[in-house]
Amino acid sequence: MSTEQLPMVVPAPDLPARVRIHEVGARDGLQNEKIAVPTEVKAEFIRRLADAGLTTVEATSFVHPKWVPQLADAEELFPRVRDLSGVALPVLVPNRRGLERALALGADRIAVFASATESFAKANLNRTVDESLSVFEPVVREAKDAGAHVRGYVSMCFGDPWEGAVPLHQVARVCTALRDMGCDELSLGDTIGVATPGHVQELLNLLNEEGVPTDEIGVHFHDTYGQALANTYAALEHGVTTVDASAGGLGGCPYAKSATGNLATEDLVWMLHGLGIETGVDLARLTATSVWMAAHLDRPSPSRTVRALSHKEQ
Repeated sequence: MSTEQLPMVVPAPDLPARVRIHEVGARDGLQNEKIAVPTEVKAEFIRRLADAGLTTVEATSFVHPKWVPQLADAEELFPRVRDLSGVALPVLVPNRRGLERALALGADRIAVFASATESFAKANLNRTVDESLSVFEPVVREAKDAGAHVRGYVSMCFGDPWEGAVPLHQVARVCTALRDMGCDELSLGDTIGVATPGHVQELLNLLNEEGVPTDEIGVHFHDTYGQALANTYAALEHGVTTVDASAGGLGGCPYAKSATGNLATEDLVWMLHGLGIETGVDLARLTATSVWMAAHLDRPSPSRTVRALSHKEQ
């Protein structure tokens, strides 16, 4: 990649020196694809993401194949990548059975997926919010007993397609419940992409007031209304140093039809590097990886940065 394809570095005051990107492309990005992705391609995708410098790559989900058929090969996939050196490979589990399957294969980073709203809990988990939390409590406890790191995803933190704007205290209640169970980290999901920067900072302020420290919070923005990078910047100003993103902008949510793709990792890296924030990611290698995966999916990457850089190299 030539220097003209790199952003000019102009640091902004009071932003973190380094950000850890929690790459979700292999799990969240592929779970809603209509084209069946072969296991060997998924494994190579994860290896290429790691080779690009990503140190956290969410690998798969141990959910029943009926619900997410694209990830039905979890038992076959995970052993192919679990020995990657220096790379954390979180896996999503929906219940104790999923946890048992994951632990049996040596997974040591577990994620559970909760909802801040009743409508989405019913659509996605087929339970109320409180019922889903009661299911997760033994999962988190047993994962911690096994020595695993546990992440708690909270979806619909900013808006819900059925309920509209989500009250901040409602989100905080679910976040603190997950933290009280033992979750090491929370990921705040803007599942339908309706958040704006002030809304993000208000929620982060409230979580701090409720006893959730900023260093235990990650953010997961969708770009439905073009706000993902602006919302990320707002989180950075607050001190957040963990940002979820998906290589090439892959993914959405199969249970929320208004949810478009995740924040593209390349778009995030371009902004962070321009701000002088370290990520450890090689943007050229990452872009090449997303171009490679787009070819397997038989469609162009939605990432603006991928399109810009790959076009310049042609």
